Amino acid sequence: MSEFQESGTQAAMPRWVGLAIAVVGAASLAGIGVGVSALSQSKSTEQSIQASLKQQNDALVQRLSKTDEENQQLQSDLQVVTNKLNVTQEELDRARKQSKAAGVGYNKKFSDINTQLGTKANADDVNKLSGDVTGVKNDLDETKGKLDRATGDMGVMSGLIARNHDDLEELKRRGDRNYYEFTIQKAKTPQHIGPVAIALNKTDQKRSKYTITVLADDKTIEKKDKTAGEPVQFYLKGAARMSPYEIVVFDVNKNQITGYLATPKEGGGPSGSGSAAPAKQ
Repeated sequence: MSEFQESGTQAAMPRWVGLAIAVVGAASLAGIGVGVSALSQSKSTEQSIQASLKQQNDALVQRLSKTDEENQQLQSDLQVVTNKLNVTQEELDRARKQSKAAGVGYNKKFSDINTQLGTKANADDVNKLSGDVTGVKNDLDETKGKLDRATGDMGVMSGLIARNHDDLEELKRRGDRNYYEFTIQKAKTPQHIGPVAIALNKTDQKRSKYTITVLADDKTIEKKDKTAGEPVQFYLKGAARMSPYEIVVFDVNKNQITGYLATPKEGGGPSGSGSAAPAKQ
């Protein structure tokens, strides 16, 4: 009776219940398939990410390795520079010590000089200074002795006579007269010297004699067979009778003479034959 009832019950189960069970089973199988597919895709993505991370890690390791090599090279270069700077620093320290020592020595010498200046000069210094002053005085006296006076070829006592260029420079410094230094060549054309013109006609080097012609105030004045060092005198219009013009020759050579023309201060300007700029003023 019971078996009959159970069989009847099973026979009486609706068909829709079976259909629902089938649908649920199919859906479960489909869900399991989707989950397996998703799991497979996730695993593939993870592997791809791991491969990318490994590649990036390898690249980073290479960069770190290269950076380490560069760092070692920089450290080596830095060591070289440091060693060089150490040498330079030693040299600098040595130079500073030497400079300091020199400064101490200089300060000592400077102090000694100040001390000496602050005390009275000793007898040796006084004697030395006196000797220097005496030497200068003797030189001045010797220079004055060279600047002699002489009577000129016109019988007038001349001013001081210069025997060479240095003596003439001394006369110029005194400023008593106008002085025109010259070197005249033997030529047909006269050479203008200050306010006059002079032509050299003849020379006798062995005897230190010469002959010249002076052109001034539209006049021609010949001075014949004159001797080196002799004041050769002449007058121009307006000049004081006691202050003649003078020509003094230093040297007589084969074809030239060297000397100077001295003119009075009040009558040394242009006159007669015209004037030229002073020679070697």
